[in-house]
Amino acid sequence: MASHKEYLNFILEQISELEEITYRAMMREYIIYYRGKIVGGIYDDRLLVKPVKSAISLMPDANYELPYEGAKEMLLVNLSGMSLSKAATEAGIPTYHGTAKRLMETAHYLGDSFYHAILD
Repeated sequence: MASHKEYLNFILEQISELEEITYRAMMREYIIYYRGKIVGGIYDDRLLVKPVKSAISLMPDANYELPYEGAKEMLLVNLSGMSLSKAATEAGIPTYHGTAKRLMETAHYLGDSFYHAILD
């Protein structure tokens, strides 16, 4: 089964605050690079990362899965929910992930004694 570009975009939005993230399509899947080094990939619409010490320490309970038959096991990263940009678009505010985050962190958009809440 191949991974979908929509899932790649979802993952890229989730990690958009990291600089120097790139990807490359390979055999209908996507390899993810951080600062030019392979850190994982999207396989069958699953985000899998290399089981290096730092990843294991951040996700000690993560499941190990095979990206494809004959490969080494990798850590499965479970992400759920929609990206901030998709949520904002569905709320009628088409914007990028970072802009949506800043909107949600700005107190007067959430309402205060002077401003009515724009976001809830």
